[in-house]
Amino acid sequence: MPLRTDENWRHGAVLLDSGHTRFALWAPDAYYVSVEIEGGQSLAMLPQNEGWFVLEARCPAGTRYRYNIDGELEVPDPASRAQSSDVHSHSVVVDPLAYEWQNTGWQGRPWSEAVIYELHVGSLGGYAGVEAHLERLAALGVTAIELMPIAQFPGERNWGYDGVLPYAPQSSYGTPEQLKHLIDTAHGHGLMVILDVVYNHFGPDGNYLGRYAKGFFRNDVKTPWGDSIDFRRREVRDFFIDNALMWLLEYRFDGLRMDAVHAIKDDTFLQEFAQRVREQIDAPRHVWLNLENEFNQASLLEQGYDAQWNDDGHNTLHVLLTGETDAYYTDFAHQATEKLARLLSQGFVYQGEPTRHGHTRGESSGHLPPSAFVLFLQNHDQIGNRAFGERLPQICSAPALRAATALWLLSPMIPLMFMGDEWAASEPFLFFTDHHGELADAVREGRRSEFADFAAFADEEKREHIPDPNDPATFEASRPAFDAVYLETDKGSDHRNWLELYRQLLALRHQHIVPRLPGSHALGAEVLSEGAVSARWRMGDGALLRIDINLTEHAVTAPEWKSGSVVFETLPHAAELSRRGILNPYTAIVSLIATDVLEERDEQ
Repeated sequence: MPLRTDENWRHGAVLLDSGHTRFALWAPDAYYVSVEIEGGQSLAMLPQNEGWFVLEARCPAGTRYRYNIDGELEVPDPASRAQSSDVHSHSVVVDPLAYEWQNTGWQGRPWSEAVIYELHVGSLGGYAGVEAHLERLAALGVTAIELMPIAQFPGERNWGYDGVLPYAPQSSYGTPEQLKHLIDTAHGHGLMVILDVVYNHFGPDGNYLGRYAKGFFRNDVKTPWGDSIDFRRREVRDFFIDNALMWLLEYRFDGLRMDAVHAIKDDTFLQEFAQRVREQIDAPRHVWLNLENEFNQASLLEQGYDAQWNDDGHNTLHVLLTGETDAYYTDFAHQATEKLARLLSQGFVYQGEPTRHGHTRGESSGHLPPSAFVLFLQNHDQIGNRAFGERLPQICSAPALRAATALWLLSPMIPLMFMGDEWAASEPFLFFTDHHGELADAVREGRRSEFADFAAFADEEKREHIPDPNDPATFEASRPAFDAVYLETDKGSDHRNWLELYRQLLALRHQHIVPRLPGSHALGAEVLSEGAVSARWRMGDGALLRIDINLTEHAVTAPEWKSGSVVFETLPHAAELSRRGILNPYTAIVSLIATDVLEERDEQ
């Protein structure tokens, strides 16, 4: 079979048939490259145009190999489909057709049905461990699980954002086939599966690209992790776009959450990325594309992306619930209630206004539908970025949190919860890694220095007590104790009460909000008093949704309700008081006035 020379190569080892594999490595800074097969066989790769080295060889699935660069350095395949152990081990040739799918008719679910449950695969026991939770999550009302990054990272414990081999599922979690089984099983329960992908940097340990492919990076543009990835190059763009298509087409993930796209210094890449993904996904299959974007670029949400994680929403609600105003919460401390009203009616809080650093942030977002924003009270970042990983139940009033939960789960924005939210887990979620030597020291000290802007840790001696990310005990402490829900204790009873609240609210969401979500838009939000807001939305079928929320310990005056159907109230008889213009402390009232009732009232 002749080697092709007229088009771009597909990165990595591609199985051609049961006994042959094509290896392709982009190594423009190498003079000589060979494939080193475990056991001693060395196969010289043929140089091609534009810095490619290619070889077709008799290598079946399961073959373990490395690349040898200039006879000096052996490296894993940067597009390895699997590793024999960690990032420094042999790469493994994978048969993408080895797994026999059971739910072959699965087409996904519309974005309007999204109720997302973010989880960390390692803390739940790997791919097989996650499977054990799928049935209960589906019964709770979750419609999608979102996996924190699983690209191969150094060691066995990591959040996943230090990945260096984007094509290889983390080996300590299980095999590629076990990952596919997890996704297949989720589909059998009616659950979508989203993958968090990191295309803005490579981790600090195990990335050898700078030795033989310097063109992957540009040293004139920096990110928080070093030199920026150079998306101007076709080979680099294809490396990441093909990776995304592998997850979506071969593994049948139902969506991607793209981490920190503000660190991708090329907007044209993001546009091409969405376009090529949409071109490859045939209707009626549903695939979701979500962004994390500090820049609040509303324009991207009109170019192929479904939604953005709304950190503005979290930060505003966190200030109102906890009173914390340190570090990045400073941007949300002033007029927090007005910011709450703005995010409920317009999506983003920052739409071009200056932050505490004096930089303008964001674009106008009021024209976007509420479903363009993923709202959460907690996620991996917002818990794990705390020095001791405390969750909201440990740092705010339970009645206020209950009211905020009602707002969050019944608003027309898309709700995302973090594992353990549904039963008010008390275990922390700490930042953990599995680095060694000087890198471990640097990560530990870097972690502690991050908190210098927080008043509680202004003293360096206090920062010494922040858990060491590399201590195995830090990871073990971050495992949610799901069995606590069923303990026959007062604490267990409290967990079960929270779980029942989530079941109730999600049932109401699926009954009243989801069917009306397409075509909905905000009608505005009114500040009632400090910590209290009344917000309204016109739903897609013309119904009027109204949520009044009071996060304070004082009763406030609220607009009277003339008519309508109360969907949910956090306190008994709260709606009766509200009809007299009083909104009790720590209260949320959700009312839905159906279209026919509105028409009848208009006629009168």
